[in-house]
Amino acid sequence: MSETTKGGVLGPVSAATGPETALARLRALETLESGYEAWLELKGEHAASVARFREERERLDQQGSFLLGAVRAAGLEPTASTEPGLVPASASAGDFLRDAEEKLAKTREALAAREAESEAGYSAAFAEIRSTLKDRVQRHLAVQRPRLTLLLRRVGAERSILHVERVSGDTPVLLCLLFSGRIPSRYGFLLDDSTEDVALPPAPLYPDEGVAPSDVRPDASALVARVRDAGEVLPVKGMLPLAVPRPGGGEDFFRLLQRGAVLEVELAEGATFRNVLGREESERFAGHLLRLKLAGRIDLDIEAG
Repeated sequence: MSETTKGGVLGPVSAATGPETALARLRALETLESGYEAWLELKGEHAASVARFREERERLDQQGSFLLGAVRAAGLEPTASTEPGLVPASASAGDFLRDAEEKLAKTREALAAREAESEAGYSAAFAEIRSTLKDRVQRHLAVQRPRLTLLLRRVGAERSILHVERVSGDTPVLLCLLFSGRIPSRYGFLLDDSTEDVALPPAPLYPDEGVAPSDVRPDASALVARVRDAGEVLPVKGMLPLAVPRPGGGEDFFRLLQRGAVLEVELAEGATFRNVLGREESERFAGHLLRLKLAGRIDLDIEAG
């Protein structure tokens, strides 16, 4: 499905690149990490394919513009004859220009058809990878209960800070699906503390799944909306989202934010998050995890500090 530019013309590349290779890798290895590696490989191939098609369109546009400019510079633009029955002296130039434009138009049409075919192939491959990964995560959850240790840190008589011991390996991916019903867009998302600007903390979103690079740092309310409105994939980074029901209806949005050796529990409040929780809030969060434990979905230890 993938194409490459050879001599200025897009043509098929070898079977060593494109959706087929990534899908073969996905089907050959059953681990979650290998599946995400295949997904990342496919994203790179798709980005390269999009760039090649864009470059080829630009090349054709430049070729057409250059051709027209050359005809004009030569003073060969076709002009209407003032004498009935006489053929303009530049008629042959007009024929030349029309033939060239027709060839360019056909080339553009063929390019558009190949691009549409390529995009359809990549779309199908992405859909298969998402479906396969979600199925694998669900199968892992059916036989493997993530283990969490909740740590209570008192801040006065009625307030506290909650920490969860850091988890790694497949566990963050399993918890993301368990907590949100969606798979993360990247395997190592929870422990990723990279930042594009050392003056800023890590962004809570990746520029994946339709998130523009300029939108990776939303405030709390926008982040909540993004998570709630997401499709089957969450592009979250350095955090696990968790919605906890309120007794009177509705729900509160918590996140488990990666902070070194622990995940710190924060509650969305307007445009910000806060980590100091009231007694009712911390008990309700712990109670939600306890319900998951009693339902056989997780293993849970609670320790008071």
